[in-house]
Amino acid sequence: MTPKTPSPDVSAVRRQEVVNALRRGTVPHSGLDLFAVGLDRFTGALDEDVATVARGGAAFHAIRGEYGSGKTFFARWLAERAKRAGLATAEVQISETETPLHRLETVYRRLTERLSTATHQPSALRAVVDSWFYTLEEEVLDNGDADEDDEAALGEAVDALTERRLAEVARTTPAFAAALRGYRRAVAADDAVTAEALIAWLGGQKSVAASARRAAGVRGDLDHFAALGFLQGLLTVLRDCGHPGLLVVLDEIETLQRVRGDVREKGLNALRQLLDEIDAGRFPGLFLVITGTPAFFDGQQGAQRLPPLAQRLATDFSTDPRFDSPRAVQLRLAGFDLERLGELGRRVRDLYAGAARHPERVEQRVDDAYLMELATAVTGGLGGKVGVAPRVFLRKLVADVLDRVDEFQDFDPRKHYALTIADGELTEVERNAAAARADDIDLEMP
Repeated sequence: MTPKTPSPDVSAVRRQEVVNALRRGTVPHSGLDLFAVGLDRFTGALDEDVATVARGGAAFHAIRGEYGSGKTFFARWLAERAKRAGLATAEVQISETETPLHRLETVYRRLTERLSTATHQPSALRAVVDSWFYTLEEEVLDNGDADEDDEAALGEAVDALTERRLAEVARTTPAFAAALRGYRRAVAADDAVTAEALIAWLGGQKSVAASARRAAGVRGDLDHFAALGFLQGLLTVLRDCGHPGLLVVLDEIETLQRVRGDVREKGLNALRQLLDEIDAGRFPGLFLVITGTPAFFDGQQGAQRLPPLAQRLATDFSTDPRFDSPRAVQLRLAGFDLERLGELGRRVRDLYAGAARHPERVEQRVDDAYLMELATAVTGGLGGKVGVAPRVFLRKLVADVLDRVDEFQDFDPRKHYALTIADGELTEVERNAAAARADDIDLEMP
């Protein structure tokens, strides 16, 4: 299959952001659609999920794949699609120490820190809240409930509308609405310190000044039980200010397998609770995605340890991967083979050439045949494990090959470049793959 060359209307800035990230060996935060390979089969079903969320429904998927299969790439690619539909997004890395899953107040805090929209980078929380209050004020004025010049009456009308919009949330988490009212009053009084402190408190931050909390009539810090209420409130605020939903990605959830047994069970139970609340309709506008390895979903140290959770995640993978349903609870990422790795290389080369000083030279010297040679060499250097090769392959392609071809007239990668993979430039998984190859070589020596 001949890949589609990126269209010439791709902006230079967008190209450069993608190329710079690949040069560093990281997943770009935008522009992923320009070189996404093998994800076409998911687009229809996922776009349906996004549409369902935008209509006030909810959705959930578990992304399943080995290390290097592209789970983080998939999540960010999906986030881009969600943003184009108007949703806000947040990617949260689950970790044993920084963001343990069983502490939902910490998960919520990380969520607000990483909250972004199509127009605002993380953290977009304050911009979203400001937009919400602007929307409420416009509604009050349009309805004739207060005069624009009567600040006191306008404030009272906005407070009343705030209460009505957050009535469902206030039944379980009245502090969320109280903090929002306190924030609006602080902004109206030009009290920047109190306003900033209350936004931090709404975002679940700790150690917020007691004076700011007293000004809003709230106490203490966000706890595990209130976190779900705050998430419910955030979804309401987002919906009212033009963002019909929120995509939340809980990445690397397999870290639960490495924690102490009692902590693991608390984390698994927190995930089960989240799924049950979604099914019960508590979070209209929420699209929850988790990513994990097959060992987490199938192993006794993962989801299988909590049977109610395992039942909710159960997906039949006994058939040929070609027939995996993109509507299933778990979505299986097959990872890369050499053909896909070559296609990925072609897309990145074409993207690079679109902004190169010497595009003809790039296309001539880094032709399709050379891309397959490089893909084969990188894969061989990583023990033949194609699944862990894409990051290293793209970094070598951009930094070691394409940059040199574009910069130096005499540089020919077939003559002047010999692939080397230093231990220090590899992740732990890539390093283990390379070490496995070295062990194989040692065993074959006489």
